[in-house]
Amino acid sequence: MTNAIHWPEWVPVAGHQLRVSGVHFDTLRIQGVRGEQVAARLVAEADGDAGPVICEATGFRWMYFLVAPGTAKDHTWPLGVQRFGTPRTVTYIGVPALAGNTWPLLWYSEPTPTAPYVAPAHLLAVLDLVSPSAS
Repeated sequence: MTNAIHWPEWVPVAGHQLRVSGVHFDTLRIQGVRGEQVAARLVAEADGDAGPVICEATGFRWMYFLVAPGTAKDHTWPLGVQRFGTPRTVTYIGVPALAGNTWPLLWYSEPTPTAPYVAPAHLLAVLDLVSPSAS
């Protein structure tokens, strides 16, 4: 994980807070092992600078990939990928602080000045390589 000093205004100073997807970012959510595999490959291919990916450490172990606002709708996402950030629905995403106790949310990959968001095209390419049966 890259620990560059970059604190977007939508990231809380402490703990975690809910943010509306579609305002500061759009969100793509993938469950369990498949989400973890996609995140690991995305980060590895980006040399640790993949953009913001949030991990929910309990329950279904969701991975949340934050892309630039308005960009999630520009792509056709495969089965198993949930998209949030459409004007028709309001979805709140838990965003952890960059430091301190944020359980059960944590940063798998932090936003940085060079990668403030996950690149949707790169995420799609990685999704093509990770089998949906892995979840």
